Amino acid sequence: MVLEATMIVVDNSESSRNGDYVPSRWEAQSDAVNLIFSAKTQANPESSVGLMSMGGKGPEVLVTLTTDFGKVLDGIHRTKIRGSTHLATGIQIAGLALKHRQNKSQRQRIIVFTCSPIEESEKDLVKLAKRMKKNNISIDFIAFGDLEPDNTKKLEVFNENIKGGDGSHLAIIPPGPSLLSDTLVTTPILSADGVAPRGGGAEEGGAESGGGGGFEFGVDPSTDPELALALRMSMEEEKARQEKEGKKDEPKGESLEGIPEENQPLLDGRGEASGSGGDKMDEDKKESNESKEEKKDGDGDGDKMDTA
Repeated sequence: MVLEATMIVVDNSESSRNGDYVPSRWEAQSDAVNLIFSAKTQANPESSVGLMSMGGKGPEVLVTLTTDFGKVLDGIHRTKIRGSTHLATGIQIAGLALKHRQNKSQRQRIIVFTCSPIEESEKDLVKLAKRMKKNNISIDFIAFGDLEPDNTKKLEVFNENIKGGDGSHLAIIPPGPSLLSDTLVTTPILSADGVAPRGGGAEEGGAESGGGGGFEFGVDPSTDPELALALRMSMEEEKARQEKEGKKDEPKGESLEGIPEENQPLLDGRGEASGSGGDKMDEDKKESNESKEEKKDGDGDGDKMDTA
């Protein structure tokens, strides 16, 4: 798979507070960042991902290129929503961060989230796109939120001027009931890394993804690692429960096997019940007969004494 160094630029401007995306624009970005990190690092373990914001007073590098997911999560939690975006400056700083990557064999890529109005002019964006292309940096835009014609036109012009051999993509995602990350999976930004769409939402390979796509439980771990882990744990718990029930049943089976079978007939030759019940009745009869004989002997002795 492709070895890449990826800088993710999030939009933490005041526009990201809007709740037209589930659960909000900022939370939707956070979920998508987790997905992108998982996709990049699982496609190639040596790939690294960095994080920066472009809102507030100015762009800020939150996490330098890393393979530690915990650092990226910490950077997201430390980010505050404020101010307006600085798109051009943010892209330039992300390019500098990629230039100082440790592994120079990694391809350079910037993924930019934008959900607010773009203040830069079309001319400035074209100039920036050509500069990034000259430095062999691919840039993907994820446009959501404020999808005004002016915004989308600027992004389309930027994308046309930066397209290169490694591919730079533009994904325009309108509001809807689905999560931003679920829709992002179906775009070339992640499908280029071999990430299967959740629930088979892509047009290509929809039949395969609907049948599980060859993945365990029908879920691609790179797409939804938490769901895949939960399904695996559920299966292991069910298997352990079945084994436990099987062990409980085993002693019962052994005790039943240890009981000797009675081959005696139900009735003996006299027509009485055979077995332990019949023996007991015979013993009771003998005891009653003996008691009767003793009583007779006692009566006989009494008569003899009276005669005397």
